[in-house]
Amino acid sequence: MNTEEIRRNVEKALDEIRPYLQKDGGNISLLSIEDDKLVKVRLEGACVDCTVNQMTLKSGVEMTIKKYVPQIEQVINIDQVTS
Repeated sequence: MNTEEIRRNVEKALDEIRPYLQKDGGNISLLSIEDDKLVKVRLEGACVDCTVNQMTLKSGVEMTIKKYVPQIEQVINIDQVTS
């Protein structure tokens, strides 16, 4: 898979999981994909303060992304910087 195909498939994975997050008042945005292995996302809305957001990130988001793009090694959440 080339870089563009990886990005497209990561977006497909996020589109699959997004309705579940939105149902609970949250959302997710793709920030970047580094070295075609590391996906950086931002959990938004209710997901930010949710006590199980790391479990959602690993067992929901990361697992779904790896289903579409097996070469992805890790998915991390980048907290929004506020000033």
